[in-house]
Amino acid sequence: MNQIGNSFTSIEQVANQYLNQPKEVNREQSASGVSFQDILQQQLGAKERVQELKFSKHATQRLDQRDIALSADQSQRLEAGVQKASEKGIKESLVIVDSLAFIVNVPNQTVVTAMDQTESMDNVFTNIDGAVII
Repeated sequence: MNQIGNSFTSIEQVANQYLNQPKEVNREQSASGVSFQDILQQQLGAKERVQELKFSKHATQRLDQRDIALSADQSQRLEAGVQKASEKGIKESLVIVDSLAFIVNVPNQTVVTAMDQTESMDNVFTNIDGAVII
């Protein structure tokens, strides 16, 4: 038999060499052994979780200046209002909880400013595209 190339004497040897190799690592798995599907599900789950509501520096200053303290119930209702605004596609929302008014950037889950009823009566709210009254 004639030798093919430098190391094989027949087509069977070539076929055995390349076709009977151990299968490659599952292409869906990364180097760490976690599959793409697992990573995708983890990321989707993270997006579905409700983000914690943040207060901007300006909103925090307004709460302090106006001596506004949110109770746990009011905080929870504020978050529920922001969630409702998000479900309706509102980007900049006025959320009213009891006698408190909050302007919230809904996509960023950030309270931009806050005021109580005495200040909000005379004010005009601009740059909002929706309101939620809780």
